[in-house]
Amino acid sequence: MRHLENAETAKCVYFCQLCSWFTWYSCTRTLTNTMETLLTIFALSYYPIKGSKMGSSCKYLALIALAIVIRPTAIIPWIPLVLNHFLQEQRKADLVLHNCIPLGLVTVGTSLIIDRVFFGEWVLVQLNFLKFNVLQNLGTFYGSHPWHWYFTQGLPVMLGTHLPFFIHGCVLAPKRYRIFLMAVIWTVLVYSMLSHKEFRFIYPVLPFCMVFCGYSLKHLTAWKKSAASFLLLSNLLPALYTGLIHQRGSLDVMSHIQQLCNSSYQSQAFVFIMMPCHSTPFYSHVHCPLKMRFLQCPPDLTGNESYIDEADVFYSNPLGWLNKEFYNDKLLPSHLIFFSVLEQEISSFLALRGYEKTATVFHTHVPQGRVGSHIYVYRKKTEMTHT
Repeated sequence: MRHLENAETAKCVYFCQLCSWFTWYSCTRTLTNTMETLLTIFALSYYPIKGSKMGSSCKYLALIALAIVIRPTAIIPWIPLVLNHFLQEQRKADLVLHNCIPLGLVTVGTSLIIDRVFFGEWVLVQLNFLKFNVLQNLGTFYGSHPWHWYFTQGLPVMLGTHLPFFIHGCVLAPKRYRIFLMAVIWTVLVYSMLSHKEFRFIYPVLPFCMVFCGYSLKHLTAWKKSAASFLLLSNLLPALYTGLIHQRGSLDVMSHIQQLCNSSYQSQAFVFIMMPCHSTPFYSHVHCPLKMRFLQCPPDLTGNESYIDEADVFYSNPLGWLNKEFYNDKLLPSHLIFFSVLEQEISSFLALRGYEKTATVFHTHVPQGRVGSHIYVYRKKTEMTHT
């Protein structure tokens, strides 16, 4: 932005990006969407928009290619941008022959070789990604939302108090920035066609939005300090709350599990996490060969319409499932971990099998469905008495 406009505009865009609550909420998480967004920001700095002095076709296309290898959906916001570049490029043949084709071949080739090493066979993961998420639409297994969700909830919530600045910036910004707005609208439209929706999916459009927010802030000459203070303060609270308090129990409870690694009873320990799948980390936060298990929820790849995953079977009748699964006392886990909403329903199993509560971990102020406000750690009395 400094090369396109001036240093002041660049500072405003940078400020808007930094004080975004969603940036703070997402940027520290080990998600492929985070890396996708970072590479998008780097690629944007080299995108040859009209008036840019840092434009480099090779550099921005290489960064896009890398992002696509990491997460194939990275191509979505760049389709209108690359098409716009192609239409405005005078040396179209050079762009295709000297940049697009070589970079594409190197990227696909490298991806194939890496996957060949790890999978032991030739696999084009980008094609499998397309089949799973688009052609077969198996993402709906993990939930679905109405088509307008990104427009009515996803993008407005992600932008937060930046929303009026984004709208104002869209009105004020020069025509050359319209391609960024087109990229945002195009991306949200494409994702809206998929049933399974999450905030993180459209995280890569946030840098595009911040261009307009920064442009708006820069032109609020009389109210700039007040507007900047408003943005900072209004984003600080949700950033701190979602980053430090909301749903923190999933990480905090892992410290209780990790303590078993330092115990002489590690070989006897068996931790069973009875929570909606992927609620907690796993061995990435334990770092020892501790026996652990969690409720499985793999999608069905066979086309069985009556398929029900283990987690859904468990939650349909928790007490019956536990009695059937652990019919023999020798099979019982030494530790049970579950959300507070489940405690009353399985209380008879806990009492009969000799479990006692050893820890209560705060999780959220907004319990919902299978997710409770706290996470409980139960230990079998006759086992692990010194842990």
